[in-house]
Amino acid sequence: MLKAAIVLLLLATVVSLFSGLFFLIKDEGRTNRLVNALFVRVTLATLTLALIAWGFYSGQLTTHATW
Repeated sequence: MLKAAIVLLLLATVVSLFSGLFFLIKDEGRTNRLVNALFVRVTLATLTLALIAWGFYSGQLTTHATW
């Protein structure tokens, strides 16, 4: 469940990235949609990092690295 939520947040971040690119090209700086897309992208990235940190803290996510 946690891994699915992380993947969905990462996909939403990529969608927000491309929507920001679309607004940059289409609006040419006349509207605030690019700024809103940036805000959404930063919020999604923060939520993703918080969810990953919570997963490691709770033990639901583990690393299998030998080092």
